[in-house]
Amino acid sequence: MTPSVLKYEQGYVIHVNHPGDELFYHLDYDERSHDLNMEFQHFHDFYEICILLDRTAAHIIEGSLYEIQPLDIVLLRPSLLHKTQYPKGTPPKRLMINFAMPRHVPGLENGYTELFSIFDEPIPVYRFSEERRKAVLAPLNEIFVLSQHASALHSIEIHSKFVEFLCAIHRYSGENSYVREETGSSISERMYAIASYIHSHYQNELSLEEISKQFYVSAHHLSRQFNKVTGFTFTEYIQMTRIRNAQQMLLHSNQKITDIATHCGFTSFSQFNRIFNKWNGMSPSVYRRSEHLEKV
Repeated sequence: MTPSVLKYEQGYVIHVNHPGDELFYHLDYDERSHDLNMEFQHFHDFYEICILLDRTAAHIIEGSLYEIQPLDIVLLRPSLLHKTQYPKGTPPKRLMINFAMPRHVPGLENGYTELFSIFDEPIPVYRFSEERRKAVLAPLNEIFVLSQHASALHSIEIHSKFVEFLCAIHRYSGENSYVREETGSSISERMYAIASYIHSHYQNELSLEEISKQFYVSAHHLSRQFNKVTGFTFTEYIQMTRIRNAQQMLLHSNQKITDIATHCGFTSFSQFNRIFNKWNGMSPSVYRRSEHLEKV
């Protein structure tokens, strides 16, 4: 049975504006089958929140594996590399929320910075007691009800309730009882540990031989198992992690592109330019220009 603490209707969607807008919300009430598991990890330019309503699943975030129970709240800030693994059998119900929100509101900048700190915690999963859970999820239930009645204030009401939802998570964040447990086979755990290491050290020189010694596994075995577990070759994963971080710096800093290349672990600008083109189909300078133009 779906827990009654969170309102749910199969296939129901709530949206305010559209992805790419400075402010948008997309709440998707749906099921997700094991057969539709994402093959590869990915990331977004927007925030994402996932709440399972029944059964369990596993989230892989920046190379770390998290076991998720019903009504856990998974918070993903933009650019986090992630994917979800759903179990075989009956597809679990879930609420998936994608959103973006302007935080440069005059007089409220410090408040918004503090509010969004909940997305920056080392473990981005929140688990509350039954009493707290009702208080935290209540604004989402109000959004569900509001969405079913047309109103000229529809967008503002949803925005207001969603901020209230985030404030509730922040208010009770000190009571978060989620504890990360090691799951999966020992080889999978080791491959995810290596992936997590890459995310923490992508700015440094990384080699298959060096990391294989550090994690006490042969280079050949590491290469084969890493591809099997993550869906990427060892080299592809390093490139993707570096490019993902470079994209964020191109969009959110004024640093020179050559300095970004060095900061993200590339040995030369020509190498950076070639690999960036490979992953994005355009040069870093064109990417920066085009993304800025879209936001104007």
